[in-house]
Amino acid sequence: MPKTQLTSTALRNPNGVFSQATAIEATGRLVFVSGMTARKPDGTIAGVGDISEQTRQVCENVQAAVREAGGTLDDVCRVDVYVRNMEDFAKIHAVRAQYFAEPLPASTMVEVSKLAHPDYLIEISAIAVIP
Repeated sequence: MPKTQLTSTALRNPNGVFSQATAIEATGRLVFVSGMTARKPDGTIAGVGDISEQTRQVCENVQAAVREAGGTLDDVCRVDVYVRNMEDFAKIHAVRAQYFAEPLPASTMVEVSKLAHPDYLIEISAIAVIP
C-alpha cells in the first residue's frame, strides 16, 4: 500500500524524523498500537536513565506489535511520542532514524510530567495501515 510523505512549501520543514503529513490510500487493515514503553519481554525496563536505550526498546516493541499484525515499520503512518524531557529530542530522533525510513510517519512529541512507571523516559503509540 503506497504511503506518501507530504511536504508543503507553506510549512517549515520538520527538524526531526517525521513528515509534515502522511497520506495513505485507506485500503487495508488499520492497526492501532497502544503506548509502548521500554518494558522488555521479560518484564524488566531497558535502559533505566538512558533515553537512547529506552527509545531503542520502545521502537523494538512498536515493531513487534506491527509485525504481529502482519506489517513492518514502513506501514506506520503516525506516531505519538510522550517524553519526560524534551531536551532529549535529538537523541530520540537519532534512534528513530534507525527504525523509520522515508516516507516518514506523521508525528507529535510532547513532554509530560509522569509516565506509568517512574523509570520510563518515553512512550510511543502508533497507527499502521497494513495492506
